[in-house]
Amino acid sequence: MNIEKIKTLGELKATGYHSRSIKDELRVNLIENIRNGHNTFEGVHGYENTVIPELERAILSRHNINLLGLRGQAKTRLARLMLNLLDEYIPVVEGSEINDDPLAPISRYAVQLIEDKGDATPISWLHRSERFAEKLATPDVTVADIIGDVDPIKAANLKLSYADDRVIHYGMIPRANRCIFVINELPDLQARIQVALFNILQEGDIQIRGFKLRLPLDLQFIFTANPEDYTNRGSIVTPLKDRIGSQILTHYPTDIETARLITEQEARILEEQNSSVTVPDLAKDLLEQIVFEARESELIDAKSGVSARLSITAFENLLSTAERRALKVGDDQTLLRLSDFLGIIPAITGKVELVYEGEQEGAAVVAYNLIGEAVKSLFPEFFPKIEKLKKEDDDTPYDDIVSWFFNQQDGFELMDDLRDKEYKAILDAISPLDDLLGEYQPGLKKAESYFVKEFVLWALVEYKQLSKFRFTEGIQFKDPYGSFISGI
Repeated sequence: MNIEKIKTLGELKATGYHSRSIKDELRVNLIENIRNGHNTFEGVHGYENTVIPELERAILSRHNINLLGLRGQAKTRLARLMLNLLDEYIPVVEGSEINDDPLAPISRYAVQLIEDKGDATPISWLHRSERFAEKLATPDVTVADIIGDVDPIKAANLKLSYADDRVIHYGMIPRANRCIFVINELPDLQARIQVALFNILQEGDIQIRGFKLRLPLDLQFIFTANPEDYTNRGSIVTPLKDRIGSQILTHYPTDIETARLITEQEARILEEQNSSVTVPDLAKDLLEQIVFEARESELIDAKSGVSARLSITAFENLLSTAERRALKVGDDQTLLRLSDFLGIIPAITGKVELVYEGEQEGAAVVAYNLIGEAVKSLFPEFFPKIEKLKKEDDDTPYDDIVSWFFNQQDGFELMDDLRDKEYKAILDAISPLDDLLGEYQPGLKKAESYFVKEFVLWALVEYKQLSKFRFTEGIQFKDPYGSFISGI
């Protein structure tokens, strides 16, 4: 259909165009996508076997939908991606405030215009990108905002009494007729405002200042809600929940591979950062493991959740930490170091809600400890597990490394601002590390081996084989018993 040539109601009728509701649009186009094997929700990872099938079933059922989940679980993104299921263009009566369908007008303006002009009624075309309306529910939202109110200025200009329905100023919902309408954080909406949604969802009625309007609005409602809100700030009133067809539970990624995919897709990394900083795969896994540790930590409020935005912003901080060091020391290229992870602490402290015990520890200390816990959790995937207790005569793969540190009476320091050449030379001096990597990680690239060497040192600290001291300019590693004996 060449929409540029169709400018009147008569021309539209001549094409044989048939109107359909927005829910039917979504359903028909989803059916076509499923048959053709096309992924409607491109770029959403980890929901392939959980959330997306439920969402598709809700669309096929022509339901209004509530996406229930903690922050940072792609609820709003899912809603926005539903735009892809709408027809590219739909016709509207030109000048209509509420996107009237020329073949089924509902507003007084459109009905009157069609009566007056008939097939000569002008029409315009609305692209699907303009058929999305979103409102963040806040306590100050009023019925006038979302439903409408009497407009005294319109009444004065048109010389109409307040009893005339032409003095009504439509709110966001009527203006979103034939659109997807999203209300984010629904429990934050005051109960009396939620009540105003009852009839719109069920009957299509809206009531404004005593006007009982029968406007069969054509809307696809999508609500988002956070379970935390049900207790802390408000709740969804029961009759409204009863009118929402499908409630779908979202969740965080369940494995590191999916989490990495999301982070790499969403992080805003410049090409110059990508080209100047070498990031080992282990570093990317470690970053995601830190977020997994945060979600399991007893010091962090699980009800509040740990958003996927934590790993995204932490990855951006991580690269910036390495980039800043390279700029300071004059290196054009640099390897990411495990000590660079200290640069992500501001990203962690800004994204987690601590329980009382966590507040007592301090946000920065909790964040620092999460890095150590992540190292400890990942270590057995790459090297033999370090046992807490061992027999006196039993040898372990780590004895030579610990002995090397035992002989370093002054300790071993890794400064933050070392040039790459100096950093590599210091780690290469620990010859037992090369032997360990050669035996258990023989295929490791040279560029990634230095990060892994530092990873081993941090793990030995977490398993109490070495001690680590953080000072202003860097980190010192020591054999805990060697330093005790030298003191004696």
